[in-house]
Amino acid sequence: MLAKSNWSRIPLVTAMGVVWIIVSIGAVSNLFGQSQDQPNIVFIFTDDHAVQSIGAYGSTINETPHIDRLAQEGGIFLNSFCSNSICGPSRASVLTGKHSHKNGFYTNARGARFDGSQMTFPKLLQEAGYSTALIGKWHLNSDPTGFDHWEILPGQGSYYNPDFYTSDGRENSKRYEGYVTDITVDLSLEWLDERDPDKPFLLMCQQKAPHRTWAPNLKHLYNYDGAPVPEPPTLFDNWSGRSDTLANNAMSIKDHFIYQWDMKFQDRVPFANDFESRLDEPERKRMTPQQRAAWDAYFEPRNQAFLELPPVGNELTRWKYQRYIKNYLRCIDSVDENVGRLLTYLDANGLAENTIVIYSSDQGFYLGEHGWYDKRWMYEESLRMPFLIRWPGKIEPGTRYAQLLQNIDYAPTFLEAAGAPVPEEIQGQSILPILENPESDDWRKYLYYHYYEHLTEHGVPRHEGVRGQRYKLINYYSNDGFELIDLQTDPNEMRDVSEDPKYADVLESMKSELARLRQRYDLPSLAESAVH
Repeated sequence: MLAKSNWSRIPLVTAMGVVWIIVSIGAVSNLFGQSQDQPNIVFIFTDDHAVQSIGAYGSTINETPHIDRLAQEGGIFLNSFCSNSICGPSRASVLTGKHSHKNGFYTNARGARFDGSQMTFPKLLQEAGYSTALIGKWHLNSDPTGFDHWEILPGQGSYYNPDFYTSDGRENSKRYEGYVTDITVDLSLEWLDERDPDKPFLLMCQQKAPHRTWAPNLKHLYNYDGAPVPEPPTLFDNWSGRSDTLANNAMSIKDHFIYQWDMKFQDRVPFANDFESRLDEPERKRMTPQQRAAWDAYFEPRNQAFLELPPVGNELTRWKYQRYIKNYLRCIDSVDENVGRLLTYLDANGLAENTIVIYSSDQGFYLGEHGWYDKRWMYEESLRMPFLIRWPGKIEPGTRYAQLLQNIDYAPTFLEAAGAPVPEEIQGQSILPILENPESDDWRKYLYYHYYEHLTEHGVPRHEGVRGQRYKLINYYSNDGFELIDLQTDPNEMRDVSEDPKYADVLESMKSELARLRQRYDLPSLAESAVH
């Protein structure tokens, strides 16, 4: 029975006079349309999920039927981008609607902590009457704020038998047996069952997958075994014709994978590079004996066959690519499966019609393009973020949006959808006008990007840039300056045209756009930026 405070007296005017009826506060909300005015929000956020591995974006290497449902029953943004292609800074931009230099979280460097005292959209949704929960990967080092309930993975978290902790503290963390992608959704569904049913809700379900080290669920280990996964056309890119910084990368499939860490070998491979002996596969150590036996039954015979007749040259790179991409895609198979579980729950509980569901990821990832894995660079594969959205009654099924979306736009979108005021300090824009008019031309034509880490991870230098619908300008300001890409004639980004006389006017125009955006977003000088 509901507590007395959860009931209210409502006057009903009839021909006989005023009759008082007693209803629950939840019914009052429904009578006055609160639940219709304030949609629920389910925000599914993964880590390092490249758009080129999502069916709705045209993947030729895998299928994602449950994620694709959101595009089929709602819409998909074809030009969705991050503002800083690294995990923590992207998450900070999502929470605040601001670029890194305004939210204070620039890099993933040790000691970097998100300032949870600042404005975030979950706090403002709380003030607007929402129940809020965050479950899964956080990766901002401080404790979450703005959430009625949170249960998060420490740091990167673990794929197998993961630990989660709550506001009770790390010392009271709880270990769950099983696979992290499943467990994150288990905990999300538990919260949905236990939440206050009379309030609209925000659920941020944030998956670890498919982040390195790409440890698949045991039931998906044999997926993709039938044939090789197609290679990207730039797998053997030699990085010529563009910035000299590219050749100094430390993220190539050819030279920088670690046999134990990335390719699931238990022991050091005799011909491995010296640095490759530093790390062991971390997930196998966490497994139960039963899990380990199933893992070894798959990997050990394949590893032994490799060692008996190891490929060389380009064939070795191809072998590494296949080992990498298949494990990566197997992790996504679990993600997609669990998106389906969430959608099924919403359907079964009558929540689908008044719930916005969004699928996104903190940035993209290289799936062998340019010979790489990882992210950070301003090239398309890591700059892009998936963004699929279903909002029944608001978005025509199958809508495709071409406008330039950025992760600073998420916060104002959620706030406007909830009927909450959008603070002036937010630098992003609500996409509600676009959702109402997909053909609208009243939207940004260029977006700003800035990566602040300098050669500390994977040999990637700090750089900033501006991207429009056709052209991209990158400024490696701590190294060798500008690079101009014509995305229409060079979609694989293999040629810098900044010194081509035919592009002289374009170069100056893009430099002007970069200066304009730096002023609009109140960027500090590049010398000051280089400090972070």
